[in-house]
Amino acid sequence: MAKLVILGAGVAGHTAALHAKRMLGSHHDVIVVSPNSNWNWIPSNIWVGVGKMPVSKVVFPLAPVYKKKGIDFHQARAVEIHPEGSDAHQRGYVVAESTKAGQEGTREEIEYDYLINCTGPKLNFGATEGLGPEGNSLSVCTSAHAEETSKHLAAAIERIKAGEKMRFVVGTGHGTCTCEGAAFEYTFNLDFALREAGVRDKAEVVYLTNEAQLGDFGVGGLIFTQQGFQTTSKLWTESFFRERGIQAILGAHCTKVEPGVVHYEQLDGSFHELSFDFAMLLPPFRGADLKAYDREGNDISDKVFNPAGFLKVDANYAAGGYENWRAEDWPKTYQSPMYDNIFAAGIAFAPPHQISQPRTSPNGTVITPAPPRTGMPSGMIAKAVVQTIVDRVKGVGAPAHEAPMTGMGAACVASAGMSFLGGSAAAMTMHPVVPDWQKYPNTGRDLKGTSGEIGLAGHWMKHLLHVLFLYKAKARPFWWIIPE
Repeated sequence: MAKLVILGAGVAGHTAALHAKRMLGSHHDVIVVSPNSNWNWIPSNIWVGVGKMPVSKVVFPLAPVYKKKGIDFHQARAVEIHPEGSDAHQRGYVVAESTKAGQEGTREEIEYDYLINCTGPKLNFGATEGLGPEGNSLSVCTSAHAEETSKHLAAAIERIKAGEKMRFVVGTGHGTCTCEGAAFEYTFNLDFALREAGVRDKAEVVYLTNEAQLGDFGVGGLIFTQQGFQTTSKLWTESFFRERGIQAILGAHCTKVEPGVVHYEQLDGSFHELSFDFAMLLPPFRGADLKAYDREGNDISDKVFNPAGFLKVDANYAAGGYENWRAEDWPKTYQSPMYDNIFAAGIAFAPPHQISQPRTSPNGTVITPAPPRTGMPSGMIAKAVVQTIVDRVKGVGAPAHEAPMTGMGAACVASAGMSFLGGSAAAMTMHPVVPDWQKYPNTGRDLKGTSGEIGLAGHWMKHLLHVLFLYKAKARPFWWIIPE
């Protein structure tokens, strides 16, 4: 009997757990260790954050699903990995601290034959002074954050109706943030909510981002064909901002958020202040606070993880400068180079470098989006890793399954306002996610698999994805037929 331990139960971890149990059956153990008792469909937090959807529609408890499927669930936070075991453990094991009510901090040691790190991001609000719900800005990164943000928005709208004029600032709260797409979504859902409330003329909406140009989205932008004409995501996005009357501040790194004032530096080295009445600013990500130790108890964290806490995998981390970057730098199997029974999926794996061109201000401040590894790529990578492990457990002498982001297509549907008759969304596809300039020298991507459209049909697709992925995550009948 093999024991597979999965750390985390987000998109990657939950996908891995469900597929692993489906493929391995009852003869092998699948164990999930996650500090959260609920699963959250994070993309729909945007709608929660503008008051269009209750929290109950984006979360559900994990324990009943895992019990039904025969998955062993530990509501705990993994804090240590011991890949070589110890005198008391012949196999590798993880140390986890319970987050369950009444058992907080209780430690347990869980052995494994195979380990998948799907711990996702640590929301690093501390990287910018005053950033976050415990500071002076709002967030939609968790369902609780989004619910609180919606309350602030409702109060702001009432103040505008009472005669005030207000400035809304939405964007990234640090120069190395990822998830610019989420900031984009919230900006346009906010604009839609203000128009729907009849107060848009008294509200100024400002998009503050670390992107050097609109439409970068952390993937270096897109070139695609729309209605027979070739265009760029830069022009496409700029027109969207212009139509909605939204001001964009580009290449910005937030240095501090004070009550009602955000301080930021731009790529040209200049420093500015921007007053606000409402600010929703996303944090940068770090890896989970995991430590790794060898059999003798020596700390080997710096060998297993990169400086940001993400697990090193089969990537080229020595590529050097931007001019040396190649598609082959990116991982294919997501296996640890030190331990062949340890893998990472989703945000937990360490990327070799950014996807967007790196940029630094004259003051030495890095202002470049970090590479996104969320949503569709997370699920596809998790499934490929599970297939590799299943082959090995069953003794199938097949090579490791691959899911390189340099050969993977992905779709992103960014909401721009929730309404079945008046809503819209920006629907984008890209192939591959990470551009391959050697294979596609003019565009970095295959134009046949890269596209962009904005309209009501996109909103219907966004809502359909919400319904389908919650169905899939709840492991309803034939859930595995729904693609990742």
